[in-house]
Amino acid sequence: MYSRILQLTSCLLLLSLCTASKIEFHFESTSSDALLQDASLEVHAKSTFVLQANGYVSPDVDLILKFDDNDTNVLTYTLSNMTYSAGNDSTHWSLVTTGMEPGHAVIILSDLEENGEIITSNYSIKDAFIRFQVFHSAPLNVFSDVIGWIYFAAWSISFYPQVYLNWRRKSVVGLNFDYLSLNFAGFLCYTIYNIGLFWIPEIKKEFREAHPYDILPVEVNDVIFAIHALCVTIATIVQVFMYERGGQRVSHVTKAILSLCALAALIFIIVAVVPTVTGFNWLSLVYALSYVKLGITVIKYIPQAWMNFKRKSTVGWSIGNVLLDFTGGSCSILQMFVLAYNFNDWASIFLNPVKFWLGALSIIFDIIFMVQHYCLYKQSRSSYQDLNGSTESADE
Repeated sequence: MYSRILQLTSCLLLLSLCTASKIEFHFESTSSDALLQDASLEVHAKSTFVLQANGYVSPDVDLILKFDDNDTNVLTYTLSNMTYSAGNDSTHWSLVTTGMEPGHAVIILSDLEENGEIITSNYSIKDAFIRFQVFHSAPLNVFSDVIGWIYFAAWSISFYPQVYLNWRRKSVVGLNFDYLSLNFAGFLCYTIYNIGLFWIPEIKKEFREAHPYDILPVEVNDVIFAIHALCVTIATIVQVFMYERGGQRVSHVTKAILSLCALAALIFIIVAVVPTVTGFNWLSLVYALSYVKLGITVIKYIPQAWMNFKRKSTVGWSIGNVLLDFTGGSCSILQMFVLAYNFNDWASIFLNPVKFWLGALSIIFDIIFMVQHYCLYKQSRSSYQDLNGSTESADE
C-alpha cells in the first residue's frame, strides 16, 4: 500500500518537473561555456561550436537549424545527432562550420519537434543563434582596426587645437558662434543616441525585439567619443563667455533652427511615452535624434565657411582642428570601404548613413577650409576684416 503511494508520488513529482522546467538552448565556444552569439571566420577555414541544451525532455526532441534569410552561400555547417534524447536533462552537440565566401550569415535554432509536431511551449530558443562574419583576409581585419583607432584618436583630439588657440589669444573672434551652437546641439543628440542604445535596458530591449539577430550598432568607444566631444564643446562655449568676442553673437536663423530641433525633440519624447498609441517608442526616439545630428552636420560648417569668406581671413579658426577632422573623416570612410570589401558587404556603406555622411561631409568642408586658409586668404593672417568691414590686426 505504502509502496504504491510512494510510486504514485514519485510519478507525479517527475511529471511536475517535466512540465514545469523550461528547456533552454544556446551556443557556446569549444573553450568556454559562456553564451556565444558572434563569430568570425576566414574563407575556407573551419571552426567548431557547441549547442548546449539544459532541461528534462520526454519524449525525444528533434532540432531544426536553418539560416536566417536563406543566406546559404556564405558558409556550410553540420550538426552531430540532431535529437535531444528522452530522459536527459542536459546535453550538447558539435556544430562544425566552414566559410565559403565573404559575407554575413545567421544560423538559428528555429524549431523543435516531438513526434513530428512542432513544440510551441516549454522551451526557450531566443538565445540559440550565431551571427557569422566570413571575411577575405585576417590582415585586412587588423588593418581595419588600426584605421578605426586612428580616426577615433584624430576626431577626439581635433577639438583641442581650437580650445588652445582661444586660450592663447584670449579671444574667440574668428570662431563662428552659429557653428559652435549647432555643434553643441548635434553632439547632445549624438550622446543621447549612443548612451540610449548602449546603456539603457528598455531601449536595448526594444532594439533586440526589432532586430533579434542584428549586432548592436553602438560600442563603448562610440559612447566615450560622444561624451568627450560634448564635454569639450561645452568647454569651448565657456570660453566664449570668458574671452573677447568682438561683437559676435548667435544669428536669428540658428536660434530658429535650434528652437525647431528642441521642439521636435520634445514631440519625439511625448509620442515615445505612449508607444501603443503612436507606434513611436524610445528606440524610435534615439534613431530620430541620430538623424537630427546628421541634419545638423549638413549645415553646421556653413556659417564658419561664410564668416571666413566675409572676413577674408581664417584668423581665430584653428587649422589644426581642420586637419585632424579631415584625417578622422578620411579614415572613417576608408574603414567602411575596407570592411565592405573584406566582408563583401557593399550595401553596409549606405545602410549606415549617419557614419558615412558624417565622414563625407567632414571631408568636403575641411577641403573648403584648407583652400580658404592656405590659398584664398593666405596673405590675411597678420590682419583681417571684422564683420563690419573694419581691418584689425591678428595675433595667431
